[in-house]
Amino acid sequence: MNDDFNATGTPRPAGVPWEREAIEKLLFAQLNEQRAARRWKLFFRLMWLLVIVAIVWLAVKAEGMASSQVSTPHTAVIAVEGTIASGAEASAENVLPALKQAFEDEGAQAIVLLINSPGGSPVQAGIINDEIHRLKALHNKKVYAVVEETCASAAYYIAAAADDIYVDKASLVGSIGVLMDGFGFTGLMDKLGVERRLMVAGQNKALLDPFSPLDESQKAYLQSMLNEIHEQFIAVVKKGRGQRLKENTDTFSGLVWSGQQAVNLGLADGLGNLDHVAREVVKAEEIVDYTQRENLGLRLARRFGASVGEGVFKAAQSAGIQLR
Repeated sequence: MNDDFNATGTPRPAGVPWEREAIEKLLFAQLNEQRAARRWKLFFRLMWLLVIVAIVWLAVKAEGMASSQVSTPHTAVIAVEGTIASGAEASAENVLPALKQAFEDEGAQAIVLLINSPGGSPVQAGIINDEIHRLKALHNKKVYAVVEETCASAAYYIAAAADDIYVDKASLVGSIGVLMDGFGFTGLMDKLGVERRLMVAGQNKALLDPFSPLDESQKAYLQSMLNEIHEQFIAVVKKGRGQRLKENTDTFSGLVWSGQQAVNLGLADGLGNLDHVAREVVKAEEIVDYTQRENLGLRLARRFGASVGEGVFKAAQSAGIQLR
């Protein structure tokens, strides 16, 4: 190529080497490509944002339309599944709004708690139990508990608020007791020659610290607290079951029974599943699910990598007194 002409065939300005002109063209071309890439990246981000906003808007609109509609006669069902704990699906935060919506729906002839839970927090169970009693008195509607696999401890604490409890003959029911578990590593630390250096203000501030010994006075204090919560649990069961309860020395010992045994002991009223209760007891075969499922925002947050933070939050709340 003639050095006096550039790549397009036009004369090159005097005094400008062709190498410099070529480098400038490459730099400008790269700069244009980067600008175009940034524009497309911004475009796709905006599109994703619009999609998310549209999904949230449609979900909110659909929920509002559903709640505003006058429904036909039906059986309202609310699932109580998994561990009963703050932040879990079976938490007061999720169950209470579902209860309120079901009770206020004129079409709901009765509410069924569909339970499959090993138990959990006595606080969460107590909040749900109290709200069931409040709403029953306010709206004069029946509440039935239907047990699938398990209704133990805190789950039975909730079920005790129902007018009647139905189980499968092989369901696991009961476990009316309270526990607090943990580990102690003091002996292991002595063997390893590890010294625990812990400073506290307040002689019982290190209570239940796994690396410190637990003396008899602390054990007695913890046992008294567990006994108190156990008595609260017993009172709730006696209030809910009334004269139907065939109490014996094992009733409140923490034992768990089969569904058939639970019926015989007065801890349950009969055998039956959700369809049976809706059809034969409530007399409204149509079943409408009011369960508050995991919200859309949390699902999207998980999709975009927020599950790590959620896991840390749940782990931090895993310790404490449990009805299980």
